[in-house]
Amino acid sequence: MTHPAYGLLRQVSPTASVVLENNPSSMTLEGTNSWVLQAPGASSCVIVDPGYDDRAHLALLAACAPVSLILLTHHHPDHADGAPWLASEVSAPVRAFDPSLCAGGEALRPDEVISAAGLKIGVLHTPGHTADSVSLRVGGEVLTGDTILGRGTTVLDDLGAYLGSLRLLAELPPGTLGLPGHGPELPDLAATAREYLAHREQRLDQVRAALRSLGPDATPRQVVELVYADVDRALWLPAEHSVRAQLDYLRTL
Repeated sequence: MTHPAYGLLRQVSPTASVVLENNPSSMTLEGTNSWVLQAPGASSCVIVDPGYDDRAHLALLAACAPVSLILLTHHHPDHADGAPWLASEVSAPVRAFDPSLCAGGEALRPDEVISAAGLKIGVLHTPGHTADSVSLRVGGEVLTGDTILGRGTTVLDDLGAYLGSLRLLAELPPGTLGLPGHGPELPDLAATAREYLAHREQRLDQVRAALRSLGPDATPRQVVELVYADVDRALWLPAEHSVRAQLDYLRTL
């Protein structure tokens, strides 16, 4: 797949541009998408998920229009570690759902609407990947962090919470543009959320079948070896994390 070069500000819509961080891996796909939000004609911008503490990448973000606010979709280091340095460099507050990540600003609140850079940014609490995951709605676009990726599926902490988040996103208007934390844009986020829901139901059916074969006390590793037998073993560790969340969910039903 051809992907835009690292270190370039690429405009995706009239209000959203992205800089791709050079940190590719099996977990981050091509790298972390650091989003730059700015209404046409606005004198400042909002940076979402500055990524790792990669000074070359962060310097590119700092060189954008004056930064009025830094937002984090969740606490994972490939999204949040660079925020303290960037905040100091551009003298902007950092806000996140987790208060421990904030600097100079309050924690994000579910359903809050933030006014910044000429935009109205709505906060959607979308836990499941992590408890502190949020998605950010800007007009007809939603930044999803790691809740929904541009390609593939995400690792889960809490399946029950995640299913609720997917149902919330599935109710968005058709054609809502998804701007993920990794991978390419999604032309219809609600449709993708419905596909994720169907995939999760399929995986749950596979885990139920594995438990019937292995016994009700099977470990996550045993389930992974059976259900993910055709998947690259390099992905088995994150798969084990998600299977643990699925087992926890099934054992509470």
